[in-house]
Amino acid sequence: MNKELMEALDILEKEKEISKDTLFDAIENSLITACKNHFGKSDNVSVEIDRETCDFRVWVNKEVVADEESVEDQALQITLEEAKAYDKDAEVGGTVKIEIQSKAFGRIATQNAKNVILQKIREEERSVIYNQYYEKEKDVVTGIVQRYIGRNISINLGKCDAILNESEMVKGENYKPTERIKVYILEVKNTTKGPRILVSRTHPELVKRLFESEVAEIADGTVEIKSIAREAGSRTKMAVYSENPNVDPVGACVGMNGTRVNSIVEELRGEKIDIINWDENPGNLIQNALSPAKIVAVFADPDEKTAKVVVPDYQLSLAIGKEGQNARLAARLTGYKIDIKSETQAKDAPGFRYEDYMDEYEEEYDEEYEEGETYDEEYDESYSEEFDQVAKDYEEESEE
Repeated sequence: MNKELMEALDILEKEKEISKDTLFDAIENSLITACKNHFGKSDNVSVEIDRETCDFRVWVNKEVVADEESVEDQALQITLEEAKAYDKDAEVGGTVKIEIQSKAFGRIATQNAKNVILQKIREEERSVIYNQYYEKEKDVVTGIVQRYIGRNISINLGKCDAILNESEMVKGENYKPTERIKVYILEVKNTTKGPRILVSRTHPELVKRLFESEVAEIADGTVEIKSIAREAGSRTKMAVYSENPNVDPVGACVGMNGTRVNSIVEELRGEKIDIINWDENPGNLIQNALSPAKIVAVFADPDEKTAKVVVPDYQLSLAIGKEGQNARLAARLTGYKIDIKSETQAKDAPGFRYEDYMDEYEEEYDEEYEEGETYDEEYDESYSEEFDQVAKDYEEESEE
């Protein structure tokens, strides 16, 4: 039993996660390559490896010919006299198996065999790493900041390094070597130099995945994140919903005394997070999205995906937010183009007053009234006929 080879294969399988079958195939190919370098040909070479004991044998199959004059290629043919030394029953025209001792290989053949094994190990290692991180694509992982490469950062994910491009960094965040950070895997590419992993700290899905890992109700599907809008490093708005009437989706995300949301805010280095209730009614959803501002009225057009919002005069700046951030995030969250005006501005602005929509309501009311009027006329006619008959009967009784 080849104990040293077995131990080496066990270590490679454990550390590199490369299966023994793949390693055995690599050893077989390396031995065939060594034979080709030693003899010049390997078409008639076969390798046998015992998977249990790691013992291996190399055989060369040669055609038996009558004498030396008949030998055209010594790598493929052997005389009958020489063949009798390996197989007493050898005959001209048949084949004989001759075992080759690997110790007989020269230095160059041995080195080439070694390179074949190493190359196969590298390829399998890259393949294992690629498959491992390809499964984690669109997910959050923890990495260690390694070094700056120009304006980009190399982040160690354990078995390989990822690249955090400058465009995917949060403005104002400083990353120090050996610091642990959570990143969102954008894409995993398989290249000739190994897997290339691109990560992000600005993607909205980073916040979503952090909540999924922190909030059990989101992980098990009780609470659903319907929509999310983010301006990395500043503020995030997130709309949540639960079909279970006994579960408060906002409260579940915030946690007792804000423990859940605070841990995520800490990971995002102070980024503010607004969590609101999702509502199928676009008016209510827009009103929730513009929180903490108070809303007087919302006129939403689901077909055009536009909304006109009226707020108190003193709430206008709060509704719009610093540099328009609150309104901008609310628009991304709801998918509506939002136009906000104060009560004073709305008095003279078309589309911001209830009177602008009264004509439509009156037309709808008139149509309903007209449809009901037909029924009323029929009812009135039947009622009149009954009344006339009762009056006629009463007059006849009086005359009698």
